Order: sequence, then C-alpha cells, then structure tokens
Amino acid sequence: MSLLIIGGTGTLGRQIVLEALTKGYKVRCLVRNFRKANFLKEWGAQLVYGDLSRPETIPPCLKGITAIIDASTSRANEMDSLKNVDWKGKLCLIEAAKAANIQRFIFFSFGAIYPAGSDITEFSNIPLIKLKQSIEIKLKKSNIPYTIFRLTGFYQGLIEQYAIPILENLPIWVANEYTYIAYMDTQDIAKFCLRALQLPKMKNRTIFLSGLKEWVSSEIISLCEQLAGQSAKVQKIPLAFLQLGSYFFGFFEWGQNVSDRLAFVEILNVKNDFSKSISNLILASPTLSKYIRLNDDFLYKQFKVDPSEIVQLDDYFLEYFIRLLKRLRDINFEDIQKQKNLVI
Repeated sequence: MSLLIIGGTGTLGRQIVLEALTKGYKVRCLVRNFRKANFLKEWGAQLVYGDLSRPETIPPCLKGITAIIDASTSRANEMDSLKNVDWKGKLCLIEAAKAANIQRFIFFSFGAIYPAGSDITEFSNIPLIKLKQSIEIKLKKSNIPYTIFRLTGFYQGLIEQYAIPILENLPIWVANEYTYIAYMDTQDIAKFCLRALQLPKMKNRTIFLSGLKEWVSSEIISLCEQLAGQSAKVQKIPLAFLQLGSYFFGFFEWGQNVSDRLAFVEILNVKNDFSKSISNLILASPTLSKYIRLNDDFLYKQFKVDPSEIVQLDDYFLEYFIRLLKRLRDINFEDIQKQKNLVI
C-alpha cells in the first residue's frame, strides 16, 4: 500500500510519516517547501510538490497512491488559510481522490462535544470546527472509503502552553476553564492511524480517540510546577476579555499560542468532561444505530493496541523536563570548560 501524507511536517503528521515508514509503507509527502521537509526525505519518504490552495497541483500527487492520510490543518485564527486550504483545498482533494480511485482516506477532525447520535455540535460557530464538520460530511458523501478520527488535543501543544511559560517565567493566560480533556501523544495517535489501514472493519467509521486520563488546566499547571520546581504566573481574566483579545494576540509571535488557545476558550469554559463525552463513542455498523456507547477497553481491543503502551501525560512531561535539565547541564558544562580554556 502506498500512502500520500498531507501535513507531514506538522506535529502529528511527522509522527505518522515515521510510523508508516517503520511499518514498511511506501510514503509520499505532499509539501510546499522542500527545504522545510528535507528531514522527511532523510527518513525515507518521497517528497512531491503540492499545495491545497492550488488545486491544479493535487491530481499529479495521487498517481500510484492507494491511501491518503490528511493530517494538515490551519491555525484556528488564520481565516484566509481556513477558507482557501481547509475548505476549498480539501474539497478539491476529495474530488481528486475520488477520480484517482483512492482506497482509503483518513481524515483528522476535531473532537468537540458531539451529542450521541449526532454529527452536529453546539460549537459549530467556531470556524475551524465548522469546517472540519463540513469536510466530514463531504467525505462521507463522496463514496470514498474513509476513516475519520475525532481528536482532543496533543501533549506536544501543552509544552508550549504550560511548560515553556513556567520555565521562562512568562504568564499563562486562563479563564475559568472547567473542561476535562484526555490529551494524547501524537506518537500514539499515529499508531491508531496506521492500524486503521490494516483493519477492514474501520472503513467508513468515525472514531472518537482520546487518552486514558482527563486533565483540566489547573492540574496541568500544578504538574509542570512540580517538575520545574518553580511557580507559574497564572493570569486569570474574564471570558469576555479573552474573546475580545483573541484577535489582538494573533498579531504577535509570542502570543500565537495564546491566540490559538483563545479560539477555543468557549469550549474550555463549559463545565463538561470532554473526554468521557467522546472517548466512549465509536461509529457502529450501518446496520445498527449510528452511535453506540463503548468503553475504552473495547476501542483499544478493536485496534489491537495495549493500553499499557499508551504514554501518560505525567510520564511525557517528566521525560521532557529530564531531557531539558540534562541539556542545561551540558550547556553549563561547556561554558565552564570554555572559561577554563580562556584562563589557561
């Protein structure tokens, strides 16, 4: 099976590329910048130029391809990119995939709070969620065999949101965030993704995929404080101010993560157990009711994944801080050696 992976340089996409190559798949990556994607070539992937905002570049990329894995997405506050890439571009991608007789199309959507038995969420007013939801519908109507993963959030994003600000003594901006979210490591998500290609029963399925433990912002901050050995500068401000400030923060590089976070502040302010509302759902056989409630053990058994192999957030952060402290010690040792050499 030959794969075309879109978004291969991204946080999730690169892990999918690496997992696919490890499993022996022929991997082709659609990229706009060959220099930025050179590391994928070094890993063993074939690079091909393609741009979702330029529809004419898409069909040639699909020659000889069996399955598409679309891990690309724009930032939540990039309105032009959302319109041209996440909507128009992906509509063209679906049409090209249909013409190329693609045998499986894997799409990553946003695991917002969907009521059981529904594809409609109360958060459809958030542009990125609305577009993801609309592309899901288009993909299902295309007759292309698909697998849709609705995800919560990545561990990697939490490093930028919490760990780095604490280490650099920068403020962490939060509202009254009540929502519990079961984040996952992108490496584990990649395992589920590639496993879905091997399981015929995962064709035409929408899977709510999340981690095994739920976290709220205050708990993640406390964990980082313990591991960093220093207190966080937590700035709690009213929800209304955050909503007004999301546009302003987007102008500054240092505020990019803040802006991304604020785009979803409406969800974070809902008193809900985000993970439990989605991780226990999987799309059933079309002959049954559309959604059935399942437990995590069943989902992991379906994918033949051992839950004990899933990386927990505590362990992920611990490893990050251990690596960081080792790097700082090495830098400090090199500085000391340079000073000694200067004295000599």
